[in-house]
Amino acid sequence: MKIILASGSPRRRQLLEQVGLRGFVVRASDVDESARPGLTPAEMVEELSARKAAAVVREAPKDGLVLAADTVVALEGAVLGKPASPEEAARMLAALSGRTHQVYTGLTLAGPGAVRTEHEVTAVTFRALSGAEIAAYVATGEPMDKAGAYGIQGLGALLVQRLEGDYFNVMGLPLCRLGRMLRAFGVELLSPDGH
Repeated sequence: MKIILASGSPRRRQLLEQVGLRGFVVRASDVDESARPGLTPAEMVEELSARKAAAVVREAPKDGLVLAADTVVALEGAVLGKPASPEEAARMLAALSGRTHQVYTGLTLAGPGAVRTEHEVTAVTFRALSGAEIAAYVATGEPMDKAGAYGIQGLGALLVQRLEGDYFNVMGLPLCRLGRMLRAFGVELLSPDGH
């Protein structure tokens, strides 16, 4: 079965390769990522991942399996997207400082005759950050293309005091859940023969 990743994220590609998936095709979906008002963060990521998968599955081969994901950061139920400016990034980081927030990722697998959508949530606690630390981190440019204005796989790791849940979810692809979902489509990442 040919796996098609409906994402241009280099982190998601790297994570798929990390668990042994090779030869997958990348076809980033070009869909409207605005969510309907009133959705919870969990509902939002599920809806958006399903929308991304639907956009790519139309062009997929009949035996293809499309994988789509969407990740958001939520603080007290309010979704923090990617910052539009360094000032907005600094405000987001100040809001997260010394507090616990949630990272939600919606996963959709769309294959021959079946679509499955689930989500994962991870609680992340930041240590208290000084204004100088926030300014220095923002100056690196790392926060600018990341939901919640940080990347745990980079310098953002220095901000995280505690994590409860799937670490890879915070990177944008919960691997444990993905493995279980793939198994339901006949893709076994841990087979008895080691392949």
